[in-house]
Amino acid sequence: MALLVLGAGMASCTTDKTQKRPPNIILIMSDDAGYSDIGCFGSEINTPNLDRLGFNGMRFSNFYSGSKCEPSRSSLFTGLYQGGERAVSFVQILRERGYYTMHAGKEHFEDWVPENAYAANVNDQSLTFWATTEYFEPPSGNFVRPFILNGKEVGVEQIYHKKTPFYKEDAITDNALRWLDEPVGRDQPFFLFLGFHAPHYPLQARPEDIDTYRGTYLKGWDRIRQERFARLKEMGLIAGSTELSPPSSNVNRFRGHPEGDEERRAKIPVYRPWNDLSDDEKDELDLEMSVYAAMVDNMDQNIGRILQKIEREGLMDNTIIIYLSDNGACPYDSNRDFDFPPGHPDGFRTQTAAWSNASNTPFRFFKQFGHEGGALVHSLIWWPSKIQAGSISHQPAHIVDFFPTILEAAGIEYPESINGHRPQKLQGNSLIPIMSGQSREDPPFIISGFSERFRMYREGDWKMVRKNNEDWELYNLKNDPTEIHDLSSKKGDRIIEMEKNYTSVRSRLKEESE
Repeated sequence: MALLVLGAGMASCTTDKTQKRPPNIILIMSDDAGYSDIGCFGSEINTPNLDRLGFNGMRFSNFYSGSKCEPSRSSLFTGLYQGGERAVSFVQILRERGYYTMHAGKEHFEDWVPENAYAANVNDQSLTFWATTEYFEPPSGNFVRPFILNGKEVGVEQIYHKKTPFYKEDAITDNALRWLDEPVGRDQPFFLFLGFHAPHYPLQARPEDIDTYRGTYLKGWDRIRQERFARLKEMGLIAGSTELSPPSSNVNRFRGHPEGDEERRAKIPVYRPWNDLSDDEKDELDLEMSVYAAMVDNMDQNIGRILQKIEREGLMDNTIIIYLSDNGACPYDSNRDFDFPPGHPDGFRTQTAAWSNASNTPFRFFKQFGHEGGALVHSLIWWPSKIQAGSISHQPAHIVDFFPTILEAAGIEYPESINGHRPQKLQGNSLIPIMSGQSREDPPFIISGFSERFRMYREGDWKMVRKNNEDWELYNLKNDPTEIHDLSSKKGDRIIEMEKNYTSVRSRLKEESE
């Protein structure tokens, strides 16, 4: 599909040196990192660079994703819950208005996203992979998914990387740093998307990073949850009255696991008290979570490399840095086999559900679920000229809000015409008022959860949600943010009203996409 071109009604990038230079924008997304998996959201994992951004920027305690990789990324780049052929990527608009644009990392869209919004079509530079790939080069040399460099499929030997053995997160950063020289050298505003894969499975990390955490998790998932819960309260990210949700097992009946090793696999989705495990199990599970922590740590190290570059160039004060996860932590057994331990370059191991539950502290359930453990994510924004350092926003927001936020920050209006066609109306609203320390009107609704089987729909403090296509559950998030007390049997009229509203919203979004 041909790349859309902005209509003549869009003003060209100004060359007036007296006008203030637009801000640079760096958007960073981790993959399957749970709500409490970084330090400034209560984790024991070492993330000093993200902590610097979070503690000196704004943290969002009530921020929703699409609950899974592809809906989150689709909404992020298009500003839509549901779109069609008239959807457009904000990156294209930035590029047409004079930004140098770069995409380094994961790309994964739903079917409705048109090809004109794909990274290779809207960026000056792009290195992408679709969905899952291994972190180290597999012995066969054949990844689950290929890498795409500026629209062409490439192997590791064609991907610029400084350190051996090849490790995907390091290579993503290597390329981004090299690309940045171009706009920085020309004093051109830039947009950089860093789509890290960490800590999505397979659990693979450099040995020196794993060694940093080995033994840390012998205390077990029960204690880790309690410690993270206490830190979240101390930080003011959750209210002191918040209850810690009971431990969750993975009850997703629509996602199975590979065949074989059935006795071992039966334990993976089920919560068990840590003290009931054998010493051998505890040691193996300590390794599993140590690898996961090492992957988060490595991502933070690479973010630090980007920050050092921006700081050396004197650009930190005029650079917006946004970071978030695409959804909650992943509990699914996608282990190919158990021949190699977690972390091994030749292995393909995944996180046990009880560790994923700890990653999602203090919430219930996981990635794909519409419950808070799947849909609510950590998110932060750094912009020294606009944001009061150390601020926390508890106002509800959704990933569709980033598109209008970025355009407003760049001083760009959403175009009325793109290539002679009217683009689809955006379905989010700018976060700039919140970032400026003000209140904005709450969204009329928020939608998340992967498919109708795990859908959530929120209006104000009320949220209805279901799992496995069962009946709606109902929660008042103001009084019960961790969704412990289901009010569906007491507030049937509320569910009827919300379901009616949700049906109407779905119809409207579908009409807008056509």
